[in-house]
Amino acid sequence: MRDSRHGRLVLVLLLAISFALITVDIRGGRNSPIANVRDWASAVFGPAERGVSAAVDPVGRAVNAVKDAGSHEGEKKRLQDENAKLRQQVDNIQFDRNRAAELDKLLKVSAAGQYRIKPARVVAIGPAQGFSWTVTIDAGAGDGIKPDMTVINGDGLVGRVTQVGPMTSTVLLATDPGFSVGSRLAGSMEIGITSGRGSKPMNLKLLNGQAQVKKGDRLVTFGSQGGKPFVPGVPVGEVAQVRNTPGELTRSVEVKSYVHFSSLDTVGVVIEPPRTDPRDSILPPAPTPETPAPPPAQQAPPAPPAPPASTEPPRGASAAKPATAGNRSTNAKPPAGGTTPSTGRD
Repeated sequence: MRDSRHGRLVLVLLLAISFALITVDIRGGRNSPIANVRDWASAVFGPAERGVSAAVDPVGRAVNAVKDAGSHEGEKKRLQDENAKLRQQVDNIQFDRNRAAELDKLLKVSAAGQYRIKPARVVAIGPAQGFSWTVTIDAGAGDGIKPDMTVINGDGLVGRVTQVGPMTSTVLLATDPGFSVGSRLAGSMEIGITSGRGSKPMNLKLLNGQAQVKKGDRLVTFGSQGGKPFVPGVPVGEVAQVRNTPGELTRSVEVKSYVHFSSLDTVGVVIEPPRTDPRDSILPPAPTPETPAPPPAQQAPPAPPAPPASTEPPRGASAAKPATAGNRSTNAKPPAGGTTPSTGRD
């Protein structure tokens, strides 16, 4: 008990002395009476303090790093989540822009062809009917969709409706090998049947085997009775190649479809056909053939300079002296007969 009290008394005394010295040192400033003692202590204990600090600082930094590791990981995770959300927003904005552009093209086509359509979106792609080329759209019987309706998009003919459910429908694509549509060549009015061939270009068989057809000719749907399964005037594609098949009366004509079937999204089901045939009014503008530029005109080489005119008389010829009124030639021969010409003097 006495040791404990004695120790506390010594501690209090030391603290009091320390505060007194600190007060005197602060008030004295550079002229403090204990400045020498402070400098001596700094010189003695300074190297030891620096050594201990150099040994302890890495440990302290490691401990602080371990303490802050949890907060840093959390901040990193938060920033990664925010970055992912921003990227998703950018992707959604671009996706919405593309969809709005497709819908705008679809509405322009329907207005030009006077089609009454029901816009829809492709929600699934796959062989819904055996191994056929089909897609599923998010419009069904509740939206007025019925089998054998024409399906289009902003580029042209997509296919026809084959099955209808309450909320979805199945569309047979124009690339399916079992798909056929009556087509008409723009301009020449020649009629034929265009058929799908899967991943290959579509095939056209003209009713007139001698009809003139060339690369770049454009096709539209001929139309069906009552607009089912096909309405008239829908762009189908353009002729990509014409081949003569030995042993057959008709030529093999490959048609490149206007529609990109690998990126279908927004389509329109024609609910009501047009009152009049739009004919070729919906077709995209025909590509203008590029005329080769004329070759640059070749400049004629410069003519060689003319030789200088010679002032010397030809060899063997004497220079003629000009005759003057006061100087007549005395060597002039008289005319025949020996008479001298009259000079006008007696």
